[in-house]
Amino acid sequence: MASTTTLGERLLRRKPVATLIAESEGRDELPAGAPAGGGRSGIHLKRTIGLWQLSAIGIGATVGTGIFFVLSSAVPDAGPAVILSFVLAAVTAGLTALCYAEMASAIPASGSSYSYAYATLGEGVAFGVGVCLLLEYGVSASAIAVSWGEYLNKFLDLALGVRIPEFLASAPGHGGYFNLPAVILVGMVCFLLVRGVSESAKVNATMVGIKIFILLLFVVIGLSGFRSGNLSDFMPFGASGVQLAASSIFFSFIGLDAVSTAGEEVKNPRRTLPLAIIISLVVVTLLYIGVAIAALGAQHWSRFDGQEAGLAQILQDITGQSWPAMMFAFGAIISIFSVTLVVIYGQTRILYSMGRDGMLPKKFAELSPRTGTPVWNTLVVGTAVAALAAFVPLDILTDLTSLGTLVAFSVVSIGVIVLRRTQPGLARGFKVPGYPVTPLLSVGFCGYLIYGLDPKVYLFAGAALAVAAAVYFGYSVHHSRLNHIVEPEPAEVG
Repeated sequence: MASTTTLGERLLRRKPVATLIAESEGRDELPAGAPAGGGRSGIHLKRTIGLWQLSAIGIGATVGTGIFFVLSSAVPDAGPAVILSFVLAAVTAGLTALCYAEMASAIPASGSSYSYAYATLGEGVAFGVGVCLLLEYGVSASAIAVSWGEYLNKFLDLALGVRIPEFLASAPGHGGYFNLPAVILVGMVCFLLVRGVSESAKVNATMVGIKIFILLLFVVIGLSGFRSGNLSDFMPFGASGVQLAASSIFFSFIGLDAVSTAGEEVKNPRRTLPLAIIISLVVVTLLYIGVAIAALGAQHWSRFDGQEAGLAQILQDITGQSWPAMMFAFGAIISIFSVTLVVIYGQTRILYSMGRDGMLPKKFAELSPRTGTPVWNTLVVGTAVAALAAFVPLDILTDLTSLGTLVAFSVVSIGVIVLRRTQPGLARGFKVPGYPVTPLLSVGFCGYLIYGLDPKVYLFAGAALAVAAAVYFGYSVHHSRLNHIVEPEPAEVG
């Protein structure tokens, strides 16, 4: 029997934590009359991912999300002080990572901050967060796919002396008509994901090892060409430039959220999830700052603006030879493939959680009986990502991703506070140190970076949320599985 709640009550209703945990374990705690959570009864996501593979997912989704191409857009905003922008972004991500670690250990479910918001802030906020996440992941994957074509062209040029024609390798308005390499990349990633998460995680772990090696190689060679004079005009645009650059590069830390999307496919999730989040953050931060220092020391900041495959070009300039740049470009091709793999993986799991909750049609909650993967989601996400990558310029994509990431991170930090108050006795494998100061600082830092984004981004985000509102009020509010929970009578006050 469906509950007779008002629209306002439906917007604020929360999904019980016990239900989220039961679903993650393959059980269902909603009443017998409620619709099934998945499209095929008895099929659930499989727990096949260990600590190293999960850490590799976090590192793989983060290292390469921006570092291979973000300097060309961030350095012109901040100059050499972009190093401080990375520090500011890393501090913000670090505060949030601690909040993610607690939420992931308490609610080891797929859906990341969407699921956490549903349990703490209510259905309306959760749906909005879900849309931000879809924006964050989909747009991020598109931005990464665009940069993949740049490094592919660099490699082909150095190795074979050929290049993909500009009209087939760039978006409209940037010298081309259609970004073919980006579409090919997305197609290969979707094929691998459809085969199964275990195979995808193993391939990603191997690629992450290659990625770390190639970036360490860049740092070593880059520092050999270090010139202190390149850092002399350290902060040409002041603190506002540092803030602007930090806001635009924050999407480079998306991998911290990607770890939590795997909550239902991780072995021993209460221990593995928080450990993987913290390991990912430490490795990523050290690599980012090391690469930024080496790059800015080896090349004057004024040369970064619009530079394609910039890190490979720096290596070529330092050594005067093509082989280091060719090796780096090949490593970037592998690395960016792994990032795209993980980001698209994360988006399909968010769609799966929303479909299971009735927020989207149940088709999104169907799993393949053979591989246990959401094949339909993968095809839908792949098509959307390929279209964005083929036709939308890179600078717009990166700022949209940063906005979605910062909103999701803020919600997780607020959720920690709410869950501590509403369910203080809930089992937690990890607790945020310095509570409640740490989550409050996380929200404050995220707000500061959101304020620094290009105002045009808010228009795109507003349009996306308007579409989301139409979907929620037209479909989701009527099909939510929580409609089948009978609310208990309020207790009498003695």
